[in-house]
Amino acid sequence: MIFSDYVKAHTNTYGLDLTDTQIDQLQRFYEQVVTTNEHMNLTGITEPEEFALKHVVDSLSCYDPKYFTKGATVIDLGTGAGFPGVPLGIYDPSLQITLFDSLQKRLRFLDGVIEDLDLQGLQTLHGRAEDLAHQEYRESFDLLTSRAVARLSILLEWGLPYVKVGGYMVALKGSIVQEELEESKRALSILGGEIVEVKEVTLPTLEDKRAIVYIKKVKPTAKKYPRKPKEIKIKPL
Repeated sequence: MIFSDYVKAHTNTYGLDLTDTQIDQLQRFYEQVVTTNEHMNLTGITEPEEFALKHVVDSLSCYDPKYFTKGATVIDLGTGAGFPGVPLGIYDPSLQITLFDSLQKRLRFLDGVIEDLDLQGLQTLHGRAEDLAHQEYRESFDLLTSRAVARLSILLEWGLPYVKVGGYMVALKGSIVQEELEESKRALSILGGEIVEVKEVTLPTLEDKRAIVYIKKVKPTAKKYPRKPKEIKIKPL
């Protein structure tokens, strides 16, 4: 089987309905990642089935129309090679997604992907989370997504300042999510977030458990957050 066959099979199993055009876009995205990965460290996962499951289906597992409303503005914090932002943008072209990363060369790669696949709802943004949150991007997005960036208590401080009051932060987490939820209670209270749903995820053919944490922004975040990285590390919330 080739990559597109795995995508079709596993998205169907997970209950996701993709068009032939979307599957073709994902195939081309996969090829670009694998080719570029030969000279740029984008991912350690390049085998077709593993990529389809652990990058594509995993990214799309967070999609829920009650949070991802049509035309919503989304910032994908620490997007890396474009996950979950690129698969989400392919799956729902109405979303206006900003792929945000601190590494410029990754974003140049993603600019090429956006142009090649004609992903008109996607754009890239270069910077550090703790810096741009104090600029015009503050509280300007309906949603923030993030996958495998940091523990939840730290991720909340980096991410919630970007989300509008009434919007949502969507964190794709691993098997130790309960531990992270416990240690993030104080951060949630201070930063203006409220957990509204924790969705357990089991990907087809894989035994490891994952979870999606949906956090509603219920009040503005105090202007002093996020703090500098050294302060966050020494004194986490």
